[in-house]
Amino acid sequence: MKKKMISAIGAVVIGLSATVGGGVAMAKDKYKEIVNVSHRGASAYAPEHTMVSYEMGEKMHGDYIEIDLQMTNDGQLIAMHDVKLDRTTNGSGLVKDFTLEEIKQLDAGSWFNEKYPQFANPEYEGLKVPTLEEVLQKFGKNKSYYIETKSPDVYPGMEKELIRLVDKYEINKEKLLVQSFSAESLKVMHDLDPSIKLVQLISYKTNAAITDAEIEEMKQYAMGVGPNHTYLNEEYVQKVVNSGLELHPYTVNDKARMQQLIDWGVTGMFTNYPDLLHEVKKGK
Repeated sequence: MKKKMISAIGAVVIGLSATVGGGVAMAKDKYKEIVNVSHRGASAYAPEHTMVSYEMGEKMHGDYIEIDLQMTNDGQLIAMHDVKLDRTTNGSGLVKDFTLEEIKQLDAGSWFNEKYPQFANPEYEGLKVPTLEEVLQKFGKNKSYYIETKSPDVYPGMEKELIRLVDKYEINKEKLLVQSFSAESLKVMHDLDPSIKLVQLISYKTNAAITDAEIEEMKQYAMGVGPNHTYLNEEYVQKVVNSGLELHPYTVNDKARMQQLIDWGVTGMFTNYPDLLHEVKKGK
């Protein structure tokens, strides 16, 4: 009887050890799986949406090259966040009113040196606005790309042109994500090529809440959700992730907040500081 009891106790202890050990392993795996998206490249350290910024994002362990798309007057897709040239170049006016040749004359780097003198670099002066085609050519078909269709209502046909370039350069669609605030744009993408993975961006102005119906609607075309992190709460995160959707909030630049969001269960996040998120993932 005593031997049987000792055996039973031993089994319980071994079982508990396995559970605890498994929990530790699972926690480590969870951290490894957190997607580190370099927001506009490593945009805290270099001019956003330039080749330099994208390269720096890679060196700082970003998992994805994130590219916002605008379209020129002659139908070329370029990497730029704003519909206007004013903030990130020495030009002025709407992107759609200029040809690619005209936009290529602009300086897309000097503004950064003026705004962020602590990270200024003379080599940033005179940087050019890259086209999507140039980015795909430079980084190749097996890199991970996270591409946003910006203001698709301003640029009819941008989804078709995006897919044309993805196919032309044989981009690995397993490592491609396309995001947009426009559900219509994502649905166009889905209709044109159902194999491309899509993420629905959301902007909350107050405490984030999402209904089962909204989740089910998004799951018809998207595999993930990208809300602004500011108003997120643990309940929201758990609800979305438990529904089977990925959750990649933007734009998280504080290590304590990164840690909190990971603890809540997000599956990735956007940051201007991919090096900081890498440190958090490493437990530093």
